[in-house]
Amino acid sequence: MFAYAARRLALIPLTLFGIMAINFVIVQFAPGGPVEQVLARLEGSNPEAAQRVSGGGGETLALRRPLNREGTTGAYRGAQGLDPAFIKDIEKQFGFDRPAHERFWKMLKSYAVFDFGTSFYRDVSVVGLIVEKMPVSISLGLWSTLIIYLVSVPLGIAKARRDGSGFDVASSWAVIVGYAVPGFLFAILLIVVFAGGKYFAWFPLRGLTSPNWESLGTAAKVADYFWHLTLPVTALVIGGFAGLTMLTKNSFLEEINKQYVVTARAKGLTESRVMYGHVFRNAMLLIVAGFPAALVGILFTGSILIEIIFSLDGIGLLGYEAVVNRDYPVMFGTLYMFSLLGLVLNLISDLTYHFVDPRIDFGKREG
Repeated sequence: MFAYAARRLALIPLTLFGIMAINFVIVQFAPGGPVEQVLARLEGSNPEAAQRVSGGGGETLALRRPLNREGTTGAYRGAQGLDPAFIKDIEKQFGFDRPAHERFWKMLKSYAVFDFGTSFYRDVSVVGLIVEKMPVSISLGLWSTLIIYLVSVPLGIAKARRDGSGFDVASSWAVIVGYAVPGFLFAILLIVVFAGGKYFAWFPLRGLTSPNWESLGTAAKVADYFWHLTLPVTALVIGGFAGLTMLTKNSFLEEINKQYVVTARAKGLTESRVMYGHVFRNAMLLIVAGFPAALVGILFTGSILIEIIFSLDGIGLLGYEAVVNRDYPVMFGTLYMFSLLGLVLNLISDLTYHFVDPRIDFGKREG
C-alpha cells in the first residue's frame, strides 16, 4: 500500500500540470480579459486624470495618458480613443506584454513554491486573500459535512432495518423534499422565517460573527459563532443529507441480503450484533469513500450561493468574483489550491478504504 500511495503522490504534479494547462488555454480564448475591463472603466474619464480601479475590497492605481479622440481603437473594443502607448502600459502592468507560453511557465514555477502573486484589483497577495477567506468556508464545510454524516448514516441504517415500514415511507418523503429543493431556496425560507424576513428575528442575517465579537468572553464568542452559523449550516444540511441517506440505506440493504448475514443470524447472534458487527464494516466502505468528495463539494462549490445569501465572505465567493472580474492571479491560485486539495483528499479516500477493510489493497490490484 505504501508503494501505491507513493505512485499516487508522484502523479499529483502531472495531474496539476494538466489541469492548469487546460484552464490556461481556455482562458486565453475567453473575451473580456482584465486589460479590456480596465480600459472599459477608464474610457470616458478625464483626459489627464489618474484613475483608481477598484475590485472587491481593494484598489490599484492606473495612470491615464492623454486621450487621442481622433485616434486609434487599439486591440480592444473598449479602448476607442485611448493612446496606444497607454494600452501598452496597462498590458505591461498585468504582465500581458509577454507571450502566453512564457506567462504559463512563470506561473507554474511560482505556484510550485506556493507563490500565487498579487490580485489584479486588490493590493493584497493571493495567499493572503485565501487565508483571510478560508475560515468561513472551512466552518461551513466541516460543520455541514459532519452534521450531514451524523444525520444521514443513522437515518439510512434505520431505514434499511425497517425497509417498507411506515417509518421508511414517511422518512422517504422528507428525503425526497430535501433532494428536490435546492439548498439556496431553503436558505431564503430560513431568512424569511427566522432572520427577520417576515416572522421572527431569532438569528443574524449576515456575517460569521457579531461586530462586538472581540469584546466578548470566550464562552460568548463560541455561542456567537454558532449563532451565526445556524442558518447557513442548516440550509446546507437540508440540501445535502438526502443523497447520503439513500446511499447508506441501499448499501446496508445490499449487505443484509447476503449469505454471511443469514449465517450469522442462524448462529443466534442478535440483530444489533449482526448489523454492527458484520454488516456495518462492509456497507460503510462506499460511504466512507465518498467523504472527501462530499467535503470538497460543500467546501468549494455547494456553499457559494449560501455565502452570497448570508453575506459570508468565504473562499467560494472569492473564486466566483475572481472569474467574473477576470482576476487571473486569484482565479488560478484558487484553482490550484482546490485541485491540489481534491487530489490529496482522493488519495486519503483510497487509504481510508484500506484502513476500514484491510482486504482491499490497491497496490496489489494494480500489480
